[in-house]
Amino acid sequence: MSRQALGRGLSALIPEVAPAVAALDGVRKVAIEDLTPNPNQPRKAFVDEGLESLATSIRNHGVLLPLVARRTARGLEIIAGERRWRAAQRAGLKEVPVLVREVGDGESLELALVENLQREDLNAIEVAQAYEQLQGERGWTQEELAARVGQSRSAVANLMRLLQLPRQVQQQVRDGALTAGHARALLGLATAAQMRRLGAEVEAKGLSVRQAEERVRRERRAEVGVGATKPRSDNGFTAQCHHLEEQLAAQMGTRVRIRGTSARGHIELHYHSADELDALLERLGR
Repeated sequence: MSRQALGRGLSALIPEVAPAVAALDGVRKVAIEDLTPNPNQPRKAFVDEGLESLATSIRNHGVLLPLVARRTARGLEIIAGERRWRAAQRAGLKEVPVLVREVGDGESLELALVENLQREDLNAIEVAQAYEQLQGERGWTQEELAARVGQSRSAVANLMRLLQLPRQVQQQVRDGALTAGHARALLGLATAAQMRRLGAEVEAKGLSVRQAEERVRRERRAEVGVGATKPRSDNGFTAQCHHLEEQLAAQMGTRVRIRGTSARGHIELHYHSADELDALLERLGR
């Protein structure tokens, strides 16, 4: 993901080429204890092993990229670089290089999100929650949000749909037990209980995304078969429907259901917000 693709990003705060920290205009040394973490930091988990590795690097080479902070009533609040700040404490540093910038709450959250995205430090649930928070605080549509973070609207919408998963499954994504691909597959199930059960099975058996998708297809075929009164001549049509549902879901970026027989029926497109409905209507050529 390029820096340019991520909207304004940190390139507006830190020069693109920085041969030495001391050469950056406005950088100053700040005592570690004078900095406070951002309460809206999109990244919720800091892996201990990764922090120790970074701390070792900082002991050997120092902090090469300055933190970015802003002034608040509590003092200097970190916008970008909390991981470096934590690792610097482990490394025994007393001071770190900091760029102080004047930004509001909304812009602070946006910049913190962009920095983590540029470094690919967030899991899918953390990104989705940060998107949701940004959208709520800034009053953006999904299209506006997508433009700011350099993603397509369908990519943003699909990621935010992960927040519809049960908390247990979301935690599995946070912990790295499930990938975003696994999580998207689970959204094809009808109930939270099914999602939790299959999520646990995926983790326990180490199923691939493709295997998880196949399990979801089996669940859906079983649901269609319960109480069905379709004639045997429609068996081929039912199989085609499952294939078409998957193709349409991939194209539309949402859950799709085809109901009926080869003679008549209807197609259901699922949405979970006004923005998702608007995105669907655009794809349908409103």
